[in-house]
Amino acid sequence: MAALDRWFHLQESGTTVRTEIAAGVTTFLAMAYILFVQPTVLGAAGLDRGAVLTATCLASAIATFLMGVLANYPIAVAPAMGHNFFFTFTVVLARGTPWPVALGAVAIAGAAFVLVAAFGVRDRVLAAVPEAMRHAIGVGIGLLITLIGLEWSGIVVPAPGTYVALGRLSSPPVLLALGTLIVIAILLARGVKGALLIGMLASTAAALALGFTHFTGVLSRPPSLAPTFLALDVRHAFTPSLADVIFVFFLLAVFDAIGTLLGIAGRIGLVKNGVLPRARRALVADAVGTVIGACLGTSTVTAYVESTAGVATGGRTGLTSVVTAGMFIAALFVYPLVRMIGGGYPMGDVTLYPSVAPALVLVGVLMMEGVTHIRWTDMTEAIPAFLAIVTMPLAVSITDGLAFGFISMAILKAATGRGRELDWVTYVCACLFLLKYVV
Repeated sequence: MAALDRWFHLQESGTTVRTEIAAGVTTFLAMAYILFVQPTVLGAAGLDRGAVLTATCLASAIATFLMGVLANYPIAVAPAMGHNFFFTFTVVLARGTPWPVALGAVAIAGAAFVLVAAFGVRDRVLAAVPEAMRHAIGVGIGLLITLIGLEWSGIVVPAPGTYVALGRLSSPPVLLALGTLIVIAILLARGVKGALLIGMLASTAAALALGFTHFTGVLSRPPSLAPTFLALDVRHAFTPSLADVIFVFFLLAVFDAIGTLLGIAGRIGLVKNGVLPRARRALVADAVGTVIGACLGTSTVTAYVESTAGVATGGRTGLTSVVTAGMFIAALFVYPLVRMIGGGYPMGDVTLYPSVAPALVLVGVLMMEGVTHIRWTDMTEAIPAFLAIVTMPLAVSITDGLAFGFISMAILKAATGRGRELDWVTYVCACLFLLKYVV
């Protein structure tokens, strides 16, 4: 106990070992839904789902452990929602990029993030993206995730001429998805920790009772990592045609990490005069986790806002993160449960995911807060932010959403004589995005 106190400064932080353990477990339960979502999402891109689970657990455990021991922060790290959908639906499925090449792009972006974090140039990167666009990115990604969740639920279906329409709401799997959506929504509204996980488990129990899935056990040996281990293709990813993909992976990683770190650290009083102590160590842990994750076979990892659940329980030091990391290692042995929860239900020409998809819909709700920080009365910021937000779900492309936002903001600021409000790097990015469409 004395050694733990010396390393993590428990007494100085006003916490105890028991409190930190409880906080670590709470954080894990709040974010454990990623264990079921990640294999399903990356599985749609062609990756082996068992290998993705193993890669996700290992990358999350390593990065979270580093966050705890290097930065002494009660913040967990795992594959980011939004990044995984960009990986699958934009990079692999829409653009036809082989998933090993997409993993190579993740690794390159992660390596760039390591350099940014190690050399402390985060302010230079943040200045390149206007504040309105930073908030719009999260909102647009949230809407994209919600749209996919609605489609995977069967609540909406593709419709000629109108893009989507309501599906057969009376069909049993769609009714199960709607019931799951209601249960999770109630749990979230009541402030229940781990609401997404509890909802998915309850949905799986109902699916078993209805015969939509079959019980295959709970515990097993960890799935083999062989199908994805070191399968990334950096050489083919390092090409001009994927420069925009790497750029987007990089931006998303930087903004998610910095935003989450500042938000959670501010809640426990670590931010002093706008300065976050040990920020460089925390960002390095986050960035290294992304590179390791790409080598193992999973998409970008980042600091999780669900860490606030552990903070609310009393977590104040890196010991919370170490406990959460241990929980991710233990999760390696529950693949049969993951397969039951994340498994699909064939319905005509599509496969529905009634236990996982409703959680995606409500993740979108959690990502909508950013709209409150956009100055809607300033048309030079409101229009670009709006274009970015709506383009992401409608074009099923985070890249195109960013492009429309950057290009329109550069044009509007320059046309209204307010060009100096933007950093010169913003104009460079806008020109590169424009060049992408022209060429």
